[in-house]
Amino acid sequence: MKDIIDKTNIPHHIAVIMDGNGRWAQKKGAMRVFGHRNAITAVREAIEGCAELGVGYITLYAFSTENWSRPQDEVDALMEILVQAIVDEVPTMMKNNIRLTTIGDIASLPGKCQQHLEGGIETTKNNTGLTVVLALSYSGRWEILSSVKQIVKKVISGELPESAIDQDVISSHLNTSDIPDPELLIRTSGELRISNFMLWQLAYTELYFTEVLWPDFRKEHLHEAILAYQKRERRFGKTGAQIKS
Repeated sequence: MKDIIDKTNIPHHIAVIMDGNGRWAQKKGAMRVFGHRNAITAVREAIEGCAELGVGYITLYAFSTENWSRPQDEVDALMEILVQAIVDEVPTMMKNNIRLTTIGDIASLPGKCQQHLEGGIETTKNNTGLTVVLALSYSGRWEILSSVKQIVKKVISGELPESAIDQDVISSHLNTSDIPDPELLIRTSGELRISNFMLWQLAYTELYFTEVLWPDFRKEHLHEAILAYQKRERRFGKTGAQIKS
């Protein structure tokens, strides 16, 4: 499938909702954390696949603000897996010119996670290839609310006239202010929703859903999603005739 992908029509930014770890583990008679641990291979495959095709950004929905309500032992295990993954993968990122960054309420993460995240971001900041964006303690509503609060403060202080508020101003106050909107969203496990993810940025994103559970996700599944994307006509409110003219 990789050979038939149109290399001139690769999404510059792919966002991924990595769903199905718990169900994957349960199908194997194991604890949910077993699925989270085995999801690292899928993460690696997705990142490598994007790097090979020349994708500019991949955003991975790793931990939502709602995930804090999960059982404490699962949350603790997820944080430990995150730390270990960063430690293990940063050398490979350096070797492959991959940059790491994050979006979300990073201050709410455990100190050890923050420390390793900051280290990984600092180490890879000058890399110029694929940018891997980890969405951690993140949700779209939280992000929009944070943006609104920042803008209100500027209006009250006189720094920003109310009349100047437009879509660009809102976008510039989002966590993703220096990241382009995704052209393609992939969600695994067969669920057909976006689960409070990048609500502002997904306005014109192509949505792709697959039954594959995230720990089983491999490069060929990424290729399938990109091929499906390439068959679609992105009109942005215009007619098909306007796009083709």
